[in-house]
Amino acid sequence: MNEPKKTFSFEFFPPKTPEGVAKLRTTRQQLAQFKPQFFSVTFGAGGTTRDGTLSTVLEIRSEGHAAAPHLSCIGSTRENISAILNEYRNHGIRHIVALRGDMPSGMVAAGEFRYANELVEFIRSEHGDHFHIEVAAYPEFHPQSKSAEDDLNNFVRKVKAGANSAMTQYFFNADAYFRFVDEAQARGVDIPIVPGIMPIANFGQLCRFSDMCGAEVPRWLRQRMQSYYDDTASIRALGLDVVTELCDRLLANGAPGLHFYTLNQAGLVSTVWQRLGL
Repeated sequence: MNEPKKTFSFEFFPPKTPEGVAKLRTTRQQLAQFKPQFFSVTFGAGGTTRDGTLSTVLEIRSEGHAAAPHLSCIGSTRENISAILNEYRNHGIRHIVALRGDMPSGMVAAGEFRYANELVEFIRSEHGDHFHIEVAAYPEFHPQSKSAEDDLNNFVRKVKAGANSAMTQYFFNADAYFRFVDEAQARGVDIPIVPGIMPIANFGQLCRFSDMCGAEVPRWLRQRMQSYYDDTASIRALGLDVVTELCDRLLANGAPGLHFYTLNQAGLVSTVWQRLGL
């Protein structure tokens, strides 16, 4: 039997300035040469980047590339989410990344959706099979989950609600990913779970991101990076080695693809891609 084709994708955030828009176009042009299956575009807390998300997705599509908008439901109403889905459908969009999302700053009520499985159920009830729905997975479990078991149960609920595939939060421990996949499959999950990959550009920034989202930065990596102080060349070199080795191990052991968190930068992702010989 032929091995299923692996899925590679790149994630952007909607730029907020004309300079950011121009920079993202350049980044996208560089990454498009790798012919990813799709580009995804994030959606700010409470829909704060709704217009930017859509305009970025439409521009990507106008260039002949597949694009998937993220859609987060926390702090939103069914009416609001329904309007967004109809807008996406009217533009011919058929691929969505459905997320719970973060509570907008200052908001105390969760809105009409509490969890991502409720969003997936709502999309299916409103639009049937029109949309391919991606959901998030957390190999090291979501920081707001009570336990790894509870988080796995949440993931299974999203799949049973109608998710087609999943992409994970980034991680640096391949064993955590493989364990998560094994446990999900043992519960009857049969959708692709694509690992999320975060290139290391700025170690201080990476640690701040990781502390917020619950991604574990191995102690040895923290200490090694910290020993370089402001030696950005050494930090970059080590980061490239670590991420390339991680990707290589994931693909060699059956991961169905890779989803790169680009932070709207092309350089490190391109180098990792070329090192992997993809």
